[in-house]
Amino acid sequence: MSDAGSTRPRLDVTERPPLRQWPALSLQHLFAMFGATVLVPLLTGFSPAVALFTAGTGTLIYMAVTGFRVPVFLGSSFAFIAPVVAARQLAGPDGAMQGAFVAGLVYLLVAALIARLGVRWLLNLLPPLVVGPVIIVIGLGLAPVAIEMATRGGGSDYSLANLGVALFTLAVLIVFALVLRGFLSALPVLMAVLLGYGLAAALGMVDFAPVREAAILSSPDFTWFVSSLRGGVRWDVILLVAPVALVTMCEHVGDQVVVSRVTGRNFLADPGLHRTLAGDGLATSFAALFGGPPNTTYGENIGVLAITRVFSIHVVAGAAALAVGLAFLGKVAALVASIPPPVLGGVSIALFGSIAASGVRTLVEGRVDLSEKRNLLIASVILVLGVGGATVNVGTHWQLSPMALAAICGVVLHAVVPGRELAGRPEDILGASAS
Repeated sequence: MSDAGSTRPRLDVTERPPLRQWPALSLQHLFAMFGATVLVPLLTGFSPAVALFTAGTGTLIYMAVTGFRVPVFLGSSFAFIAPVVAARQLAGPDGAMQGAFVAGLVYLLVAALIARLGVRWLLNLLPPLVVGPVIIVIGLGLAPVAIEMATRGGGSDYSLANLGVALFTLAVLIVFALVLRGFLSALPVLMAVLLGYGLAAALGMVDFAPVREAAILSSPDFTWFVSSLRGGVRWDVILLVAPVALVTMCEHVGDQVVVSRVTGRNFLADPGLHRTLAGDGLATSFAALFGGPPNTTYGENIGVLAITRVFSIHVVAGAAALAVGLAFLGKVAALVASIPPPVLGGVSIALFGSIAASGVRTLVEGRVDLSEKRNLLIASVILVLGVGGATVNVGTHWQLSPMALAAICGVVLHAVVPGRELAGRPEDILGASAS
């Protein structure tokens, strides 16, 4: 993968792609987000079709709030899985929606504080020393998911055939990204999925029965937010789910740093972190109104930006529109859902790895000197806690995820260990390469 700062983008953020290329460029973003966005509702009891609808509409809301200047896709958040499952056990299928709605309001509260007080205080809490390792944890934390899909296909037994399909898919992605030239080199994810799907179908790994049985048009199974209020406000659910927003905000800041580095811009300053947080929060609260899972900025799609060097906001908006349309097209949704896990696993190896590599770049361009004991120890603690899978369990219904624990420990250590340097400006966390 080429360095984000060393080559000119194929399409910059505000450039519109040629009409004949636009659908294919947007489609590969849809493929990149599809697996994770559908997996979260399957694990938490939400409707996958509703999740696609709220991911697409949430992305468009985010873009509107940020002035259509940040090419980021929003999808179902993994960080909310454990608390949402616990909330559904406490208050039934509709109960978790109250917590998810308030989680979005927490984003808006922090965004308002940043708009009022500036971003300096937040950047001092989250310098490159903390953000870089957390980004690495985000990428490497997803690595087992990619390998599980690549080797076991979502099942329990290792399969050499699954691994072969995954490695073939990964090889196709590498060839199209690095070897070929012209328009096809801008479609490595899409071509990898298509050719990997073809090989999997030839090996009998694709079940076409759901595609044949699906209706051409179907309405998503929306669960309206007002139904969750019939039993009154559930403060126990709100206190269980809403605080997770403080964790996903660390992920949000990390993703904004990564996409800024990839595109060579400074989105922390323009349109501003307060706007990106507000867009994320509104998308999450909006999703709760329709019975969708909480949203978050997607590293998978940032990986697509890094690999293809197509940064166009129009392309990402096209992917959001496709996701909304897909929620109402039963056969198309079933066809996309039939993509075997090994194919998605092969693509995810490259996409998740690019996230971790961006974390390394954050450390390098942030001029973090790991020869200093303070920096080395803080980074080491973050990496081991996050990648090692350390959690904090409180009772039976609340768990602090490994990434959350790693981020919080990093923030605390940076604040209390002597020798802390204040960041001061967004440029200090991004480096001079982001304009």
